[in-house]
Amino acid sequence: MKRMVLAVSLAAAALAVQAQANDTLKKIKDSGSVTMGVRESSGALSFTLGDGRYAGYHVDICEQVLRDVRRQLGLSALAVKYQLVTSQNRIPLVQNGNVDIECGSTTNNLTRQKDVAFAVTTFVEEVRIAVKANSGISSINQLNGKTVATTTGTTSVQTLRRHERANGVDFKEIFGKDHADSFLLLESGRADAFVMDSQILAGNISKSKAPGDFRIVGETLSVEPIAIMIRKDDPAFKKAVDDSIKAMMKSGEIAKLYDKWFMQAIPPANTKLGLAASEATKSAWANPNDKPMEDYAKK
Repeated sequence: MKRMVLAVSLAAAALAVQAQANDTLKKIKDSGSVTMGVRESSGALSFTLGDGRYAGYHVDICEQVLRDVRRQLGLSALAVKYQLVTSQNRIPLVQNGNVDIECGSTTNNLTRQKDVAFAVTTFVEEVRIAVKANSGISSINQLNGKTVATTTGTTSVQTLRRHERANGVDFKEIFGKDHADSFLLLESGRADAFVMDSQILAGNISKSKAPGDFRIVGETLSVEPIAIMIRKDDPAFKKAVDDSIKAMMKSGEIAKLYDKWFMQAIPPANTKLGLAASEATKSAWANPNDKPMEDYAKK
């Protein structure tokens, strides 16, 4: 009987700890601080300016979300801590509570939904291929016998292999630890192509020493909803995040932020990506939703 009581007590304690861990609003109010996950080289979505400073479309959106959360909680101030994350550790850091809101370039898919939750989609991405302009590569079938780079912890190469035009195409995979490292593999000639989200490719090309030496080519490999990531089973925080983003969509603020980061000159090199919002992205703004990537594939 004592063992049963102890087991029940331990289970109740574990549930209490889990409930506390998933009450992000309480955690923020009690501590007066929040930790935002940011990326070093996720194109115009999230990137470093150096000296611990970060910028980008998703960084701006998250900062507005956190201002709204501060007001909702009645806090006079809120300390925002920036935590650099990678494709490999972003999900574990959100799960274990080290990161409260991840503002990078994460695809919302069914597999990830088992571990984390996503806010409404703010950007719909197309996965494509970057190559050197003089490579002669313009399509998937020309990757046969080539070396293809992608970033550890992403799904881009698997997406490439599943594409119908990749049948019979045999290429070698090589992995960069982050997007900048993957682009360096292409830039240095260790890889013939870099497969990734088109805006990440465009961002890295724009920051390179010779942007004209690179091209984004080939078929669209997949269409992926990119969203801000938060802990699973925390409906109050998800509602706060979603409500803030929906307000930005309704007011037109999110379209202004998109123009700022994708159509205007941006730091550090003051170059333009010139990547107009796709119809899929505009549709996500007009009809806010947190549908996974698999729903897009059904269309």
